[in-house]
Amino acid sequence: MEVSFSKEIESLRMSAGETFHGEGILAITKALLQSGVAYVGGYQGAPVSHLLDVMVQAKPYMDELGVHVEACSNEASAAAMLGASIHYPLRGAVTWKSIVGTNVAADALSNLSSPGVTGGALIVVGEDYGEGASVIQERTHAYALKSSMCLLDPRPDLGKMVDMVEHGFRISEASNMPAILELRIRACHVRGSFECKDNRPPAISTRQLMEEPAAFDYAKLAHPPVTFRHEKLKFEERIPAARRYIIEQQLNELMDGPRQDLGIIVQGGIYNSLVRALQQFGLCDAFGQTDIPILVLNVTYPLVPEQVAGFALGKRAVLVVEEGQPEYIEQEIATFLRRRDINTPLHGKDMLPSGGEYSVEVVASGLAAFIARYATDVDTSSATTWLKGNAERRSAVGREIEAQLNQALPVRPPGFCIGCPERPVFSALKLAQQDVGPVHIAADIGCHAFGTFAPFSFGHSILGYGMSLASRAGVSPMMARRTLSIMGDGGFWHNGLLTGVQSALFNGDDAVLLIFKNGYTSATGTQDIISTPSDDAKFNASDKLQSLTDTNKTIENTLQGLGIQWLRTVHTYHVEEMRQTLNEAFTTDFNGLKVIIAEGECQLERQRRIKPWLAGLLKKGKRVVRVKYGVDEDICNGDHACIRLSGCPTLTLKDNPDPLKVDPVATVIDGCVGCGLCGANAHAATLCPSFYRAEVIQNPKWHERLLGSVRGALVRAMQTA
Repeated sequence: MEVSFSKEIESLRMSAGETFHGEGILAITKALLQSGVAYVGGYQGAPVSHLLDVMVQAKPYMDELGVHVEACSNEASAAAMLGASIHYPLRGAVTWKSIVGTNVAADALSNLSSPGVTGGALIVVGEDYGEGASVIQERTHAYALKSSMCLLDPRPDLGKMVDMVEHGFRISEASNMPAILELRIRACHVRGSFECKDNRPPAISTRQLMEEPAAFDYAKLAHPPVTFRHEKLKFEERIPAARRYIIEQQLNELMDGPRQDLGIIVQGGIYNSLVRALQQFGLCDAFGQTDIPILVLNVTYPLVPEQVAGFALGKRAVLVVEEGQPEYIEQEIATFLRRRDINTPLHGKDMLPSGGEYSVEVVASGLAAFIARYATDVDTSSATTWLKGNAERRSAVGREIEAQLNQALPVRPPGFCIGCPERPVFSALKLAQQDVGPVHIAADIGCHAFGTFAPFSFGHSILGYGMSLASRAGVSPMMARRTLSIMGDGGFWHNGLLTGVQSALFNGDDAVLLIFKNGYTSATGTQDIISTPSDDAKFNASDKLQSLTDTNKTIENTLQGLGIQWLRTVHTYHVEEMRQTLNEAFTTDFNGLKVIIAEGECQLERQRRIKPWLAGLLKKGKRVVRVKYGVDEDICNGDHACIRLSGCPTLTLKDNPDPLKVDPVATVIDGCVGCGLCGANAHAATLCPSFYRAEVIQNPKWHERLLGSVRGALVRAMQTA
């Protein structure tokens, strides 16, 4: 039961004359339909997840249009879908999170770019870059350069972004090059409006089928010797065709201004930040009316040499505002200018940081240096005061935080959701290592990566989604104690099955693999995967409170089919059983891959499933029991081993009510979902008996009311005695 996008789906039906209001990534989704896209695929990931999520949930409407939508197992399979556009006049779009997703898709992209495409091929990547990113700090630009793909970086304005989607397909068809549309977080989540067009059902679609396949054409294969011809085509025909289209359609924008002696060249995606920074110097207004001319590169590859040279000619200096490193655009512009003997001073990374996100403040700092050198008549006092004030406030906040950290405050690092079924497994792993000793742990991408934070701090490396088992291959033979690899079910299907399990079996490796089977790719938005419980299991379960992951045995069947001989499935909240199973895996005489499946449904999905069900029972006046856990403050001795073993956000500290005791006591605050980990840990680790379990009964039976009254009276009598 994923998050519902019913409201967003309705906005996809909007037609000509209507005005769309909403978020950037949903506008891109609408633009695909307006462009006559025939097929859409991809792999979920921030900040573009909603594109695929909305389209998957809008399947009935997609069927009406004849658009095929496919949720792919990884980015490589998504990129391979674009092979349909090599021979056929089909417009296809795929999406994923970059740069990690593009790394996975690189092989397919190279083989797609070599023969080129007939139908428009558009790759929508979420350029998750900067301090707020969740991936490594690399850029998509390198892939556009090496494989000769058009790279679009639209100005964060919904109307412009929608236009660039349509132009993306057209420039792809005009040049026979795949096109990449990169969208930063700020573009995906910017809100605005644009005038809609009618959605265009594709000419060839699931409703208008092709009668015959294309004729065999060896030149369309990415295979020597024709690849030698492809290489020539890229530079003799395709890139020149793309440059002609850029000029004819005016894809790059010139924002002119009176200070013709200076100029700024900026990537479209960070135009808004540049405008806001210029405002601080009084060189631009909120509507983009600028004093210094700006060349906005909505297409950052290929650049048009004549356009760039014409902009720089006659100017005293040009500043290139390019986020990330290396400075691909700045280097290419410098080459264009020097080849034409244009000696306009060019600045960029000498005044702006080499790495990191270009926020308004960062851009303003670079502008300050540029203006101080070339526009001495500009009063920069207001901007420098603003920058100085920001620095002082940041320093003051830093000092305040430092002072607070010197006090005895409970540490709250990033962690699992309340009730997450993965937390108890890490508790069991902590206990298991007390028995067998420390082990090398290869971590992975996913929710379980929170296990790298306190109080667990597990994980020696993260090499990629589903790559944990493969990454320990060089460690296992050198380690006296067996290594442990951790991956989720999403990572297992994405990459782990082939790169890890198959390789370990083939090489006869002696290692331990722990698979978290929570039923979804939870870290990216709880999308369904092949091992997700079926709809029948979700909605027709006799016991709605029971985890449903055990209804789908796809992972177990796959592993057994491959030949895994040592396989154990343990429910995640059975901490003691999980501890014993881990101990067995680390110490057994069996020489080979040992797999433990930690089974427990994602708590977010479980809550989405049971809350409406419980609300329905209450509405009907039926009996509902909720479980709450607590700590008896009179028994708690202040050791806090429970917190160190759990890390649950609802298990925290409060002042000791006993005036003769100094140490704070543990307490369970509101928000507890009654998962039972507190009690399971207390049992498995033989902790103090201060935890108690209480049942909150709503709409109780008559005998329960009577029993409750008797108990209450007895307690009051004992308290007054």
